[in-house]
Amino acid sequence: MTTPPSNHDPSDDIEAARGLDERAGSSRMTDPLRNPRSGGSVTRTKRAWLLLILTTVIPGSAQLVAGNRKVGRVALTVTLCVWALIVLLLLTWLVHRAWVIELVTGRFISLVLVIVLIALAIFWALLFFDTLRLIRPVLLAKGMRPAVIIGFVVLLFVTAGGVGYSAYLVNVGRGAVSGIFAQGPKMKPVDGRYNFLLMGGDAGDDRVGRRPDSMTVFSVDAKTGQAVTISLPRNMQNAQFAKDSPLWDVYPDGYNCGDECILNALYPDVANDHKDLYPHSKDPGAEAMKDAAEGITGLPIQSYVLVDMDGFSKLIDAMGGIDINVGGRVPIGGGHDEMTGEQNPIDGYIEPGKQHLDGFHALWYGRSREGASDYDREARQRCVQSAMLKQLDPQTVLTRFQDISEAGQKIIETDIPENQLSSFVDLGLKAKDHDLIQYGMAPPYFPEEFPTYPDYDEFRSSVDKVISDSKDGKTPEPQAAGEAGGGKTPVASVNPLVMAQVLGLSDQSQATDDAGTTKSLDVQQAAELTENGTCSVP
Repeated sequence: MTTPPSNHDPSDDIEAARGLDERAGSSRMTDPLRNPRSGGSVTRTKRAWLLLILTTVIPGSAQLVAGNRKVGRVALTVTLCVWALIVLLLLTWLVHRAWVIELVTGRFISLVLVIVLIALAIFWALLFFDTLRLIRPVLLAKGMRPAVIIGFVVLLFVTAGGVGYSAYLVNVGRGAVSGIFAQGPKMKPVDGRYNFLLMGGDAGDDRVGRRPDSMTVFSVDAKTGQAVTISLPRNMQNAQFAKDSPLWDVYPDGYNCGDECILNALYPDVANDHKDLYPHSKDPGAEAMKDAAEGITGLPIQSYVLVDMDGFSKLIDAMGGIDINVGGRVPIGGGHDEMTGEQNPIDGYIEPGKQHLDGFHALWYGRSREGASDYDREARQRCVQSAMLKQLDPQTVLTRFQDISEAGQKIIETDIPENQLSSFVDLGLKAKDHDLIQYGMAPPYFPEEFPTYPDYDEFRSSVDKVISDSKDGKTPEPQAAGEAGGGKTPVASVNPLVMAQVLGLSDQSQATDDAGTTKSLDVQQAAELTENGTCSVP
């Protein structure tokens, strides 16, 4: 006679074997946490999930209650030390956050942080595998084994994997900081302010060298973070230089070699013909632009940041592309070759409507000159930059961090010292408490012809007043529309407001008009645009 089948788990009837070091009736023998055989299938399942949760929340506690207590004590000590360090860093952030930023961004400390994170990730993973050993999946009911194993894998991936990925991000960011920023001592504020020049450069195949299409001086209060931007038109004539500038000997009366000697032509001029004036500089053209900005504004320019439009295509590809509402048909190609003077062919068009642009098409959308005014072209560039800023969300950054980091190193060039980063980030956080004050040598502050026939003494005096008034939060008053050339102004190819957001110097956003077209919150009035220049960010 055969025994009928039963759903009863035979392992439930197995009694624990007494160890050599255990007395009969020892609590260890009957404690289901330390001896899963002493409990039923439901108890073993609850025990499995409890041990996994303990290892997730308090690493080492599972070993303390169900395994090797020595290992558990060591792991718990490490866990408590990590928690104490995090609390200490949070308290330090509240008291002096620059110290915390310097710890994270410093070359040596960031390397130590990478090593510590890797060690913690490995240690946490080993604790999880030890927890799996303590669970003893073979004793679980068959239906629960897959669920517990899947839970183990998910929690291992989220915890130890997350810490390991953090080490990877810190290491990539460490390389990016070293690749972008310069070496050298920290800068000290001059008259209580940091002053640096932001340039947006373009070096297309049809151009003679790289030229900065926009130049903006940032002046930041070293204590409060209050930032003032001063836009310098690219077509400014007769740029001035201080007597201690190497360019004083070449252009003692200013950069006045004719109509072609506008401000943005100084960069390729020095890079090609006068690089010997700056023998210790990696970028003589940028140094020359700093000297020109200093002579024009009267502010001591301590460093520069150059954003290369040509590298934007790589960054946009690294982001996975950008979305833009295109207002009018924009040619790919066209215009004239500056080297040959011949007409460039048109290879296609970017059509109106919502478009997802890869790096190649986004670059052409911002660069195309065919059938467009400077206002149209520069407005399109602002749309590209705004789209990048909007779509560079945390998910994109985390999943494409290495590609974005590598592309960023090709786009941004600066002589800001690496060890200055912590103080600048701290200033950027302070700056969010203030409105960004904007000014420039163009309408609505000066007549439209002022950059062609500038009065530099008048301009420098006005800059001094704007800087002085900024301490009280005062913004400069624009001239009447008739006096300032009808309110038109060249639109910066790198919008100062957008770049201020990237640099952390403003949290102002951009508004849209009734038609959905992006409007900068810049106090300068927008120039009239054709369909070629109208666009918005969806």
